[in-house]
Amino acid sequence: MSTATPPARPGARSRTTGPGAGRTAAALTAAATAGALLLTGCGSAAPSGGDAGPESGPRAQLPEQIRTAGVLRIGADLTYAPIGFKSEGNRPDGLDVDLATALGGALGVRVQFSDVPFNRLRLGLQAREYDLVMSGMTDTPQRRDGVDEEARKVNDGLDFVDYFVAGTSIVVTKANPQRISGLQDLCGRTVAVQRETTQAALLERQAETCGKNGRKLTVTETDTDDQALALVAQGRAVADLNDAPVAAHAAKNGRGGAQFQVVGAQLQVAPYGIAFAKQDTALRDAVAKALDQLIRSGDYDRILAKWGLGDGAVQSAVVNGGF
Repeated sequence: MSTATPPARPGARSRTTGPGAGRTAAALTAAATAGALLLTGCGSAAPSGGDAGPESGPRAQLPEQIRTAGVLRIGADLTYAPIGFKSEGNRPDGLDVDLATALGGALGVRVQFSDVPFNRLRLGLQAREYDLVMSGMTDTPQRRDGVDEEARKVNDGLDFVDYFVAGTSIVVTKANPQRISGLQDLCGRTVAVQRETTQAALLERQAETCGKNGRKLTVTETDTDDQALALVAQGRAVADLNDAPVAAHAAKNGRGGAQFQVVGAQLQVAPYGIAFAKQDTALRDAVAKALDQLIRSGDYDRILAKWGLGDGAVQSAVVNGGF
């Protein structure tokens, strides 16, 4: 899959930022570029009586500036179908987009997306270029604490509201000519992966293991997962590691299902989290309350079902629950 195309419906990152990133079918991070595309048409209108009468529910917990503006600004990397991508007319689409729009409805605000490269999302958030990040970002201790894999402090860290669970899958070319079945089979080979993702961190650890056994693992990092998949399609890498829903989408849609396949079991299953700057606890808690409302109403399950991702459902909104 060299371009993100919307999946058939229903149907089908974990990402870490490294020093902090992660995207994760589902069983269980810079300032935005000056030309970042702002997409405003996918917001929901305020619920009936939204601004009339006393504030109540999740909206009452929103920071005043967001209630006054009536807009919740969201940073997302829209290149990761079916989690977040741009469909016909260059409009945001996918699981994260639908769920964010529903959250906006529960909060009585429109949602506005900034399309930002994944590895720049954290910096943009902490620079106040948007209010939150919703982009298949895995909630990890490293991201929350702002540390790298060696526990060295590298940034201020983030808070998360966990909303979906997924693992990592290995994608190879159809028929799996190299007979890849797990991480151990990647030793002595070249693998592609999107930079600053949980998968990139996983491959870094695997490369150390392979090196100790005298079989070098070469990791080629790309800006997008589409680029990593293209290297696999061209035979320049034997595999790409990405989130299970995205892997399943690639296998289903790459040349009509004839280009890629998923091999082996899911790895490092973990929750996706909506990311917030550490000081934005009021916004974090309002979004958590809105998510719980969607779960109770059944809207959450309906959105997941639309994308064929019900297996990744959570039972309630959890703050900083990743492990």
